[in-house]
Amino acid sequence: MTQHLDGQVAAITGAASGIGLECARILIEAGAEVVLIDRDRDKLATVCAELGTSAHPLELDLLDGAAVSAMLPRILDMTGQLDIFHANAGAYIGGPAAEGDPDVWDRVLNLNINAAFRSVQAVLPHMIQQKRGDILFTSSVAGVVPVVWEPVYTASKFAVQAFLHSTRRQVAQHGIRMGAVLPGPVVTALLDDWPKAKMEEALANGSLMQPREVAEAVLFMLTRPRNVVIRDMVILPNSVDL
Repeated sequence: MTQHLDGQVAAITGAASGIGLECARILIEAGAEVVLIDRDRDKLATVCAELGTSAHPLELDLLDGAAVSAMLPRILDMTGQLDIFHANAGAYIGGPAAEGDPDVWDRVLNLNINAAFRSVQAVLPHMIQQKRGDILFTSSVAGVVPVVWEPVYTASKFAVQAFLHSTRRQVAQHGIRMGAVLPGPVVTALLDDWPKAKMEEALANGSLMQPREVAEAVLFMLTRPRNVVIRDMVILPNSVDL
């Protein structure tokens, strides 16, 4: 692959598996160094050994607010700079609202909203000071089209979209681009609680994407000329009718 990101440093949350891992892999292929942020120490060690010397593991529990707010110095100690921040980590919950567990909702909402917003706030002052940077969110098509079988997850992604685009308009003057990739269903651990029959049907009819396809969209967003921002990129399996 042509090296588009030589000399740049990215940090990605939820990077030990799924979309986050594939994004780390493709950015390294494109010439970047990547700090992989995840709470799973063993997975981080394994994937960073596989990815090579351009991969740097940062063990961090995103539900530990103080640790998230203090993560920037740890990133800079590893790499000396930060050009790209990808708030990718998230959790999924589906099912009827009347039958849901609000305690589970709290964890999903804390991770998808509070932790994502806090992590971006932790790095924004640095990017404002350097007058350059890219901040991306892994959002979801559920952030723009309410999905009937996942009301809480949908609400969390609508919140991401609102935060993203109001903040984007605040920081554009500082040379910072902000955007979101909004995939439809992707084969990741987030879908582990899908009903078995629904998963089998989706795999059979081609209505699930692979994490690499999302990573390719992220790379496209990051490699546009600096005067261009891809503020939202919705990517869907061709068989999904939305």
